[in-house]
Amino acid sequence: MNIKEALKNLPDCPGVYLHKDRLGHVIYVGKAISLKKRVRQYFSTYGKSTAKLRALVSQIAEFEYITCSSEMEALALECNLIKRYMPKYNVLLRDDKTYPYIKVTTSEDFPRVLKTRILKKDQDRYFGPYTDASAVGEIINLLNDIYCIKRCSAKSFPAGFTPCLNYHIKECEGICAGKISREEYMEKVDQVLSFLGGNFKPVLKDLQQKMEEASKKLEFEKAAKLRNQIMAINSIAEKQRVSMTRDEDLDILVPVFTEENSSIALFPVRNGKMLGRELFPMEADLEDKDQLISEFIKQYYLAFANVPPEILVLKEPLQKELLEEFLSKDGRKVKIYTPMRGAKKALLDLAIKDSAELAKTLDDKIAMKKEKQEAVKEAFDKIRSALGYDVLSGEYRVESYDISNTNGVDSVGAMVVFSGLKPVKKAYRRFKIKTITGPDDYGSLREMLSRRFKRALEGDEGFKTLPDMILMDGGLGQVTSAEKVLKDLGIDILVLGMAKDDSHRTRALVSSSGMEIPLKDYPYIFSYLGTVQEEVHRFAISYHHNLHKKNTINSVLDDIPGIGPKKRNALLAHFKSVEAIKAASLEELMEAEGITQKNAEAIKNFFS
Repeated sequence: MNIKEALKNLPDCPGVYLHKDRLGHVIYVGKAISLKKRVRQYFSTYGKSTAKLRALVSQIAEFEYITCSSEMEALALECNLIKRYMPKYNVLLRDDKTYPYIKVTTSEDFPRVLKTRILKKDQDRYFGPYTDASAVGEIINLLNDIYCIKRCSAKSFPAGFTPCLNYHIKECEGICAGKISREEYMEKVDQVLSFLGGNFKPVLKDLQQKMEEASKKLEFEKAAKLRNQIMAINSIAEKQRVSMTRDEDLDILVPVFTEENSSIALFPVRNGKMLGRELFPMEADLEDKDQLISEFIKQYYLAFANVPPEILVLKEPLQKELLEEFLSKDGRKVKIYTPMRGAKKALLDLAIKDSAELAKTLDDKIAMKKEKQEAVKEAFDKIRSALGYDVLSGEYRVESYDISNTNGVDSVGAMVVFSGLKPVKKAYRRFKIKTITGPDDYGSLREMLSRRFKRALEGDEGFKTLPDMILMDGGLGQVTSAEKVLKDLGIDILVLGMAKDDSHRTRALVSSSGMEIPLKDYPYIFSYLGTVQEEVHRFAISYHHNLHKKNTINSVLDDIPGIGPKKRNALLAHFKSVEAIKAASLEELMEAEGITQKNAEAIKNFFS
């Protein structure tokens, strides 16, 4: 593209522009009231004003633009394109896809309460996102226990529908069998929605009353269960650290800056109560500080179904009025402002104070991490020097390997990678052992290493980066097996074994010469090796379990006459497990797609 010529043809109207590098990758997305004026600025003195802009402009090989009818339309399009391309030079909300939501399927006749990481524009209700995934599971289990919410995915219940196990163990009230009306069930759902909105009082009052009634009737087991549920709700409610006199909904946004990172602390206030704090990491440079709040608002609330009517901020963001208009939907007005007095000012002050303490805590953790990182690096430097290897100036890239099988069946290998103290999960690799039969860990290990390093020598992008050290989960035998593979391939990498004591704790590092390096003088390395061992075990065992389970399921169903891969998959999709298939009646089996009466009879005969 001839950029000078392209700049002459820019229209003088609102729109969105996309800067691209020489490979065609989108590296920046922006909006403009006038595309002509805004895009030209990048190639004038403005584009040289900061280090970030200079770096961006130096990589622009071409640009595209999309015209819009208004600045508001451009803002909405900009948000969507940033989310789609995640450009390198935009301020980004990191990992927003990983945050879980609680979803109430209000689009169904009998709604369920689910955990989801995908937010859709549908008729269901979403609450969140939550940064603590375990807390989401606790809340869902609590609501299911209290209200006996339907757990199965069935949406319709024809005559003769058989209740599942949840009904028999009293975890469902038998909607499918007509044991509870839709009106009664929806009353429970309304209470669930109220609870998720932060209104705990009606739930606590109801449970307290039921507990007292059960106690009077000497139903002590039921009373104890209700008591535990009350305690669980009180535990959640304890996170509400402050209350206002009025039952209002709002969010408080406070930027949190540490030595290494930028984040946004979000304090949700529902029904006048502060419900806690969520911390959202942002990818941003120091010179982007002024943009942090506005970029967070655009990216976070674009996907957030429940935008409160007020957002309190420490400093009004750039283009405040435009953001307010962007967030105001379905006749609801959203106001972004900084309160100067009263209860909301007190709430904001509390959030600011809490965020300052949080920043200090995060800085302390960063300092401790750096100290540990330097200590581990120093220890490895001493070990490498003692074994005749060069000391590295940067962080060590370490790989560790493990084999997992069940009596030699479904053998798999796992490779994990660490850079310094940090696991590099995108570099992890799994290997299905192909040439070794039986429980031969040494042979399996040699196959895995040979495949890994041959692919590196062939220039495979996924394997081409070599480690500075290899840590084998074992002693001298594993080390010599690994070194033989490397020697045959002409590769020189330090290999150390993690030898264990009788209590299965790593006691020393072992080299191929038989030299042992006790870890009692290296406490940080002892801790680091424990982390590496746990990770490589976890990765290997989880892969083995998944493969073994898959092969077990397939082998059982594939042995049934007339059941091929298509019908096997249909059965598993319908019943979810082999145990459910075993327990199903002829009529139930025939409900699965493609299963005939003959197939159903063959399945019943096979498992009888």
